[in-house]
Amino acid sequence: MISVSGKKWEQKKINQNLVDKLKQDFNFSDILSRLVISRKFEDDEIATINTDLDLNNVFLNNKDFNQSIHLVVNCINNNEKICILGDYDVDGSTATSLFVKFLESINHSFFYYIPDRVEDGYGATKKLFQKLILENPKLIIMVDCGSTSNEAINFLNENEIKSLIIDHHEINKPFPNANSIINPKKDNGYKEYDYLCATSLSYFFLDLLIKEIKSEMNISDYLIYVLLATVCDVMPLRKLNRLIALNALKNFDIKKNLPLNTLFELNEKKNKININDLGYLIGPILNAGGRLGKSQYATELLSSNNAHVVTNRSTHLIRLNDKRKEIETLVLNEIDFEKIEKENKKVIIYYNPNINEGLIGIIAARLKDYFNKPSIVITTSNELLKGSARSVSNYNIGRVIKNSLDKDIIIGGGGHNMAAGFTLDKKNLKSFENYILSDFLKNNTENNNFFLYESEVSSLAFNQEFYDDIKKLEPFGTGNSVPTFMVKNLSIIRPCVLNNKHISLILKSKTGFSIKSISFNSINTKMGEYLMSYKNNINVIGQINENIWNNKKTLQLTIRDLIL
Repeated sequence: MISVSGKKWEQKKINQNLVDKLKQDFNFSDILSRLVISRKFEDDEIATINTDLDLNNVFLNNKDFNQSIHLVVNCINNNEKICILGDYDVDGSTATSLFVKFLESINHSFFYYIPDRVEDGYGATKKLFQKLILENPKLIIMVDCGSTSNEAINFLNENEIKSLIIDHHEINKPFPNANSIINPKKDNGYKEYDYLCATSLSYFFLDLLIKEIKSEMNISDYLIYVLLATVCDVMPLRKLNRLIALNALKNFDIKKNLPLNTLFELNEKKNKININDLGYLIGPILNAGGRLGKSQYATELLSSNNAHVVTNRSTHLIRLNDKRKEIETLVLNEIDFEKIEKENKKVIIYYNPNINEGLIGIIAARLKDYFNKPSIVITTSNELLKGSARSVSNYNIGRVIKNSLDKDIIIGGGGHNMAAGFTLDKKNLKSFENYILSDFLKNNTENNNFFLYESEVSSLAFNQEFYDDIKKLEPFGTGNSVPTFMVKNLSIIRPCVLNNKHISLILKSKTGFSIKSISFNSINTKMGEYLMSYKNNINVIGQINENIWNNKKTLQLTIRDLIL
């Protein structure tokens, strides 16, 4: 079915026998059983639906973790200065903040550094280390970077500086010659956890380290930072990440965390923190510093207990994020979406030399979401090109970027399954594009560009009991998306514009049942035109959610698309 916005929609195909068995085995409702089957939940995940499970450290006897603990313990015992090098995104900032909190708690000598996106570039480089070693560290711990930094690590070894890498990006042999590397993608006995972000790995490492040295720090107070990084780094909220999410949200008291509480108050938020707050409010604010020249701000905020510092950094980051939104809107308005649609390439590669390089990642994400295809945005950076990629679940963009580096198509780069970044010589732009498109086809990646909805439901299904069943699968996110349904033959009543960009309306069924509905960011779109003026009945693709206003909860339908 083709929608008014040009998307192709299909209903998910579900084995009814599996649904019936799940209903019988667990006494689940039909809709809950369908959702569990469609998401292919494993037994451990099914157990979390009705049972609170504790989060245990799965790396207790892991060789890489034990080796890394031994390295850091020796450094602590010898009172050697430590440097923490983190990436400039949320994952790098939160992982660095965990180490700051730990090292401050044991009063150990350290400093940290978050690279400037333009001045330093991404991650651990020889050029950057030439600057950092002037502070005389004896150990450099790299978080969310380092997996492809062979030259930089060799430089540290030449200067007799030890190194530890805690990362989740693609890594190939020969590995960097670091003293120790924690990275599930090494395939060293824990590859099953390759969906964890760097902050998750850092959290479990510090948990074991704290127990080893018998520190009194309660690392679980910062589990919310792990969830924040997981969400912002687009890691799947499945398996161990689901357990992290459930425990973090259940146990977190925002009043006891000055940085997050300050961000909440400055944004006039009063409700209990939820997954959407992390992904759509706090995450973009923290990322704004790395995008617009203030890469240290997020770590300075998250690691501080000083009210003045926290308020100052929060205020500045919010302003930067507002600026980022303005620039992003201007860039998106310049993109010819119809032209890209007509070109119909399997992977979208968009080059604009005038885009601020701090925004290419978020523009790539917008293109990926709109077209449901892997998307790469490239801009000019001095004499070179810089690119950022966002992918769909069945195409590992980090792998192809790493392979591009190995083939000397790009100068530098790295990433993971869903996101990557790279540097490219201008003369290789066409070769890069051809390689990406060829790789996509060669790997027979299935991406028919269909958007999927769970099932067709009656308007009468939109009630509290139905919604409560859906909520049992929370938290929703990557790998466990908010369920989307189709409701047929609805008429549009009393549409009105909100804040010059959203449309609020009532959808009414033939039986007279009314559904309060909203369509976000639909003004000046085809869908918005239909919602404001269409007089005939229409089929609606949407998601049921809870709207809270003046402490009153009501159900509403968030409209995703319309089908005539």
